[in-house]
Amino acid sequence: MRFVIVTGMSGAGKSSVLKMLEDAGYFCVDNLPIPLIPTFARLTVKESPNISKIALGIDIRSGQALDEAGGVLHQLKEEGYFYEILFLECSNEVLIKRFKETRRTHPLSGTDRVDKGIEEERRHLKAMKAEADYILDTSQMLVRDLKLQIDHIFVDNGTYHNFFITVLSFGFKFGIPADADLVFDVRFLKNPYYVPEFKKRTGLEQDVRDYVLSSPMAPEFLDKLEDMIRFLIPGYIAEGKNQLVVAVGCTGGRHRSVTVAYELEKRLAKTEYGVKAEHRDVLK
Repeated sequence: MRFVIVTGMSGAGKSSVLKMLEDAGYFCVDNLPIPLIPTFARLTVKESPNISKIALGIDIRSGQALDEAGGVLHQLKEEGYFYEILFLECSNEVLIKRFKETRRTHPLSGTDRVDKGIEEERRHLKAMKAEADYILDTSQMLVRDLKLQIDHIFVDNGTYHNFFITVLSFGFKFGIPADADLVFDVRFLKNPYYVPEFKKRTGLEQDVRDYVLSSPMAPEFLDKLEDMIRFLIPGYIAEGKNQLVVAVGCTGGRHRSVTVAYELEKRLAKTEYGVKAEHRDVLK
């Protein structure tokens, strides 16, 4: 029996995750009153032998009862029920944007501003986050990225570390990404823009990448860049960070930065951490 508790910030993707788990064969229940969780566990585990995978959604809609969740979950452990907690995290800026785009009201904001509700929710969920087995920060994730992570953890039973790396290519003429943690300038590499057959193409194509990587410094630069990022990751994790955005920039964000981001993603994919590449300006 696999028993997953899905919780986290409102707007971070809990409903989407429950749908993904349901599609993967999990028996899903959302917003069950917290005092009923032990009864639910007994009924499903002991009296429903055909159910082998359960996902239970808990969030701030439980109100004050959420503060009792720690005691209820401790009771489950004492009764011999093993469970895993998936906590969905998201930055305040992205959450505010999502609430504005959907025109939804935050459960705790009332007549106040959305950001006040978000901060209050973080306070209530602090204990749950501290107990989480998995923390997924969805701030920079597309739905397909989130599904890949959910499938990896809860379908393929893969190992997971609460750390996700986004390698982001961009063009300096369009501005440095506001959410970048590390920024690297690769304008010293050979520029396909000045090669007529490559000018209107991008680093998503192999022959364009081959041209960029033929730069004398390219192989050593990639080796050193990969080595430095691998060196830094444990330090970020020790500080409680669960996401790293590595921004790689060239002039227009179409050739050199895309090539390096593409190659760096391939290298970091061999680590135990989640990783994806995004190309912000490749179509500009």
